Amino acid sequence: MNARRNRVRAAAGRQRGVVLFVALIVLIVMTLAGLALLRQMGVGTSIAGNVAFKESATSVADRGTEFARQWIGLNRATEGFDAFTAGYHSSWTGPWGTTVDPTQFTWTNAYSFELTDDDAQTGNRARIIIQRLCAVANLPSNEATQSCSDSAAPNQGQSQGGASYGTPPSSLQAAPYYRVTSRVTGVRGTVSYTQVILQ
Repeated sequence: MNARRNRVRAAAGRQRGVVLFVALIVLIVMTLAGLALLRQMGVGTSIAGNVAFKESATSVADRGTEFARQWIGLNRATEGFDAFTAGYHSSWTGPWGTTVDPTQFTWTNAYSFELTDDDAQTGNRARIIIQRLCAVANLPSNEATQSCSDSAAPNQGQSQGGASYGTPPSSLQAAPYYRVTSRVTGVRGTVSYTQVILQ
């Protein structure tokens, strides 16, 4: 009888060891799964943060476009001449040749203009380059030897929707197009480029 009790106790002791071993394995697997889930959530949050930084930088670029629109409106009389300190180039080639890739542009003070009303709270800084879409620099767009990408003069703020076109003016002057490129640098190395065509 004692021998039988000893055998039962030994079997029970072995079973307790197996249960402990299985419990440790399950605990390790659950810990690794929890860590993987936390890491995945962290990556998702990081991606969402980066997208938000990019959107913030792009919204600051809109201010660059608005500044360029106002500058062009105020300086139409001198549109034929370079004004590098304002980021204005009187030809579409500029010092970069025929490229339209903004990553190839020279974004220094000599060729671009930094907006002074940058968003200090988000850390975004914007620079702009305005290019008149004409072939020859420092030559007015109405010269016979000039070649510009142009169209009729803008409607000067009048509505053109529906059937409200009315009678066009008898003398239309061609007005060149302008390419405005904005480069915004922000936090975490965020860089955003936008290009807009204005008239």
